[in-house]
Amino acid sequence: GIHQDGVLKLRETYEIMDPASIGIPVGDSIVLTKVSGRHGLRARIADLGVELDEEALGRVYDAFKDVADRKDEVDDRDLQAILAEQASVQLHDQWSLDLVQVSAGDHSAPTATVRLIDREGEAHQDAAIGTGPVDAIYQAINRVVGIENELTEFSVKSVTEGIDAVGEVTIRIEAEGRTYTGRAADTDILVASARAYLHALNRLTNVAAPHQPVTAAP
Repeated sequence: GIHQDGVLKLRETYEIMDPASIGIPVGDSIVLTKVSGRHGLRARIADLGVELDEEALGRVYDAFKDVADRKDEVDDRDLQAILAEQASVQLHDQWSLDLVQVSAGDHSAPTATVRLIDREGEAHQDAAIGTGPVDAIYQAINRVVGIENELTEFSVKSVTEGIDAVGEVTIRIEAEGRTYTGRAADTDILVASARAYLHALNRLTNVAAPHQPVTAAP
């Protein structure tokens, strides 16, 4: 609400400590909830590479409030659905995960093979060696995608209990001074890691696409 609007206009007014100085990426400091205002919503939509005129923003904001009243937080998937319905904006992921295989052991270098599907439906496969299984997956994905970025954070938390617990992976990557977050959950942490990385890369791709930002049609 008012706090988010103040942060977006003049961050120093409401934040006595620079988030970056304690390791919190600036790009992820705005969390959308039911008290978020138009300015916060517009900023998050801009992070997705979309620019709306005032009329389209009004429709999207009304739909956003309806969703936010039912959820604690509104994530990017919710926003993409709202944009598609209210502003005829379609954000299609450039890459999806089709296969990930990892080989690792005490006496062998961790090796990962990944097969990704691009938005045209074509398969791309490559393999790489890493310092560990997750690093090998990321290196293999990088060989396919070819987007320069720096992995700045990797974290895992359990969202269910037991031996078949679902683990949620959160990663942050940085490219050209901007931070992109990816999240994914799976009973296999390596699969979740691959999907989380692709989630962040797809956000980066949407923002960096040659025809972005997009002005939505009324």
